[in-house]
Amino acid sequence: MQAAIDSSALIGYLGGIDRPDTRLVHQLLTAGTAILPPVVVTEVLSQPGLPAHVAGLISALETLPVTDGFWERAGRTRSRVIAKGRRARLADTLIAQACLDHDLPLITHDADFKRFAAVVGLRLLP
Repeated sequence: MQAAIDSSALIGYLGGIDRPDTRLVHQLLTAGTAILPPVVVTEVLSQPGLPAHVAGLISALETLPVTDGFWERAGRTRSRVIAKGRRARLADTLIAQACLDHDLPLITHDADFKRFAAVVGLRLLP
């Protein structure tokens, strides 16, 4: 199985937290099928004092490519979520759009992504 990993799940995993999303992260990393949305790379590498081995891990993982029309699709996706009266943070929108573009589920611990699942069909794990 291949799936995209959100910052919340990855940071939880790296912090040694045991929960369903972090167990899935472990499975994907072990199988070599983990993939990161570009915004997740930025979010994780933005943390001050990030250990070098974590930065190395992030750099070694595959990153979803941004495809033509991404920004326009992300804008429309965010608009659809907002039109339903729900908050849609920009970073979350970009992560969701990357997953939608590549038809990948997202492993996350962040409940905010449920808005994208409900409105635009983002698949979430666990």
